[in-house]
Amino acid sequence: MTVTAHRPGSDAHPGRKSGPAALTFLGGAGTVTGSKTLLSVGAQEVLVDCGLFQGGHDLRRRNWDDLGVAPGRIGAVLLTHAHLDHCGYVPKLCSDGFLGPVLATRATARLVEVVLLDSAHLLEEEAQHAAAHGWSKHSLPRPLYTSEDAQNAVGRLTAVPFDTSVEVAAAIRGTWRPAGHILGSATVHVEIEGGASILFSGDLGRQGHPLLKAPAAPPAADVVVVESTYGQRKHQRRDPARLADAINRTVARGGSVLIPAFAVDRTEVLLCALKELVEGGAIPRVPVFVDSPMALRALGIYREALDRQDPDVRSLADDPFDLTHLQALTSVEQSMTVNSPRYPSIVISASGMASGGRVLHHLKHQLPDPRNTVVLVGFQAAGTRGRALQEGARLVKIHGHYVPVRAEVVDLEEYSVHADADDVLAWLGSMPAAPSSCFVTHGEPDASAALRERIEAELGWLAVVPRSGERVLCT
Repeated sequence: MTVTAHRPGSDAHPGRKSGPAALTFLGGAGTVTGSKTLLSVGAQEVLVDCGLFQGGHDLRRRNWDDLGVAPGRIGAVLLTHAHLDHCGYVPKLCSDGFLGPVLATRATARLVEVVLLDSAHLLEEEAQHAAAHGWSKHSLPRPLYTSEDAQNAVGRLTAVPFDTSVEVAAAIRGTWRPAGHILGSATVHVEIEGGASILFSGDLGRQGHPLLKAPAAPPAADVVVVESTYGQRKHQRRDPARLADAINRTVARGGSVLIPAFAVDRTEVLLCALKELVEGGAIPRVPVFVDSPMALRALGIYREALDRQDPDVRSLADDPFDLTHLQALTSVEQSMTVNSPRYPSIVISASGMASGGRVLHHLKHQLPDPRNTVVLVGFQAAGTRGRALQEGARLVKIHGHYVPVRAEVVDLEEYSVHADADDVLAWLGSMPAAPSSCFVTHGEPDASAALRERIEAELGWLAVVPRSGERVLCT
């Protein structure tokens, strides 16, 4: 596909009228994962975000359900960013018949390639492990999609620039603006020629991100679709001493610190924090292991973006990830060496909610030892092992076996790179004019309801929490 660009506000087809527009919430409604919103304009169908459901069995099972629209009817997918809950369903969509382009910013496209190939590898590996060890309910467990499916999906990626309106389908244009959540993340402003405009927040970032600029101010729009991950919470002020204290306590008793972390952005933020603590003398110079091939590839993409000064990154004087005692673990054999470290160390491994990946093997070995500490550094969705640990579980199930939790568990949610409720309200409140309606998505029910109430009370807008599968008109 050739992406045509022009400045926002210009009209490539003056006088052309489009059909009625509607939104259908196929994912991210009633849950904080699986974001998928279908925009229908007459005969045109465009999908904004295409994420995997994550968490408990009932949620993961939804990845196998009928999407609710024939993939072959969808003309394009517009991605806000590269986290799995926003892009991880793309290979399944493609294998089921989607033939259009997948549009994203340059950095998002680079990161999505890494994320999808890693996701496919983990799905294949999990299916093989389940078959070999008998912990699946299915006699022949199979992955949701394969590495070949992921590679085919990567071939659909089309990079779009920030702050430039591009035609994404007939009579439909989109503009991606920095969202400050992870590298390349964006809000997407969709303008329908002769019709409504819709603003999709994607996931919004915070003001104090060490690597990224704050989210760009929102444009005027008729309809807003906004995330509510932290819709009922306010982040604690980030205090480096809390992380330092957890590390120092653990090292003093001869244990190791295990940090389940999202491979994209959270690992980079943590490396920045650890560098500052070491250089400031707040923690000892113990080995730091990054055990996630995906995180290491993402780290390289972040370094490239910082070197070329992408529009959404901060200008930094030196390499923020330069830890002399940092060790990258690339092979399975290297990973196994830190299942039970022989000396105090810090292990950063994916996934961030302990829902899969190499971190599960580390948890299985390290949770029973009271000398160790598990540090949670972001949102933990309902039904994940991370949420269970956050809520004080004394047992967690890993690979079909129950594992006792004797290690210390420390919750440092302030390292989240998600906007909290106050941040979201401030961002919405900076819109030039009130929209006709605001749909609150991508949140657990209590969080979405709390944010909806605040939007109505503090901004005076019509705000709705849509049901999964619900269709609404954009007027």
